[in-house]
Amino acid sequence: MEKDLEEKLIEYGLSSKEARVYLTLLKTGTSLVTDVAKEADINRSTAYVVLESLAKDGLVSITERKNVRLYTPAPPERIALNLENSAKKYSELVNSVKSILPELKSVYSGSGPKPKIQFFEGLEGIKTVYEDTLTSKETIRAFASIESMHAALPGFFPDYYKRRTERNIKIRAIFPDTDQAKERIKNDQQEKRESILVSKDKYSFTPEINIYDHKVVFMSLKERFALVIESEEVADALKKAFELAWLGAKKHE
Repeated sequence: MEKDLEEKLIEYGLSSKEARVYLTLLKTGTSLVTDVAKEADINRSTAYVVLESLAKDGLVSITERKNVRLYTPAPPERIALNLENSAKKYSELVNSVKSILPELKSVYSGSGPKPKIQFFEGLEGIKTVYEDTLTSKETIRAFASIESMHAALPGFFPDYYKRRTERNIKIRAIFPDTDQAKERIKNDQQEKRESILVSKDKYSFTPEINIYDHKVVFMSLKERFALVIESEEVADALKKAFELAWLGAKKHE
């Protein structure tokens, strides 16, 4: 039972030696440091340090009689009171920190640019992502399947192509070589697009990847979700990967 009590006191914030010494004092009552050390099975100097620590927490009182120090345990209720005071203190600190969070956030810059990840579900979510591509300040790089795009969002793309062209946002795209893709790329000059077709047998794919500014967009038009990663580092790496793919596709075009 005493061992269980010691473990509980440790859970409440006392060290192992503090718990042992406090329990010893509860059993023996007012005692000399020598008696406490013997009963708690620790050396005298350690017992003295532990008793002084317990005294600071109000769990032990010290009285002196004829140059002899006597140590008396505080009632166990003092432990509960200490915990209540600590809880109140930290609750006040939490509220204090929350009150200055806006100021802290306003001056926080971190160690560098922070990536941002957004997840969109459903066809409306995918439309939202396509709309974001119309904010691009540079040529969009894309891996895309014309069939998947137009099957998923029938009627959406004629207006999308028109608005992208009006905003003078160019695009370079790699498409699987299909009849629908061949028909679409006839409008490349009009729609400010440069396209390369790759073998549909060797390199067919249905998800779409768009890379622009500091963003990389992954879209599954079959499973109807889109993932937008806003990261300068990731976007730069994917742009270079696209350029390598473009060079390779050129050779096999």
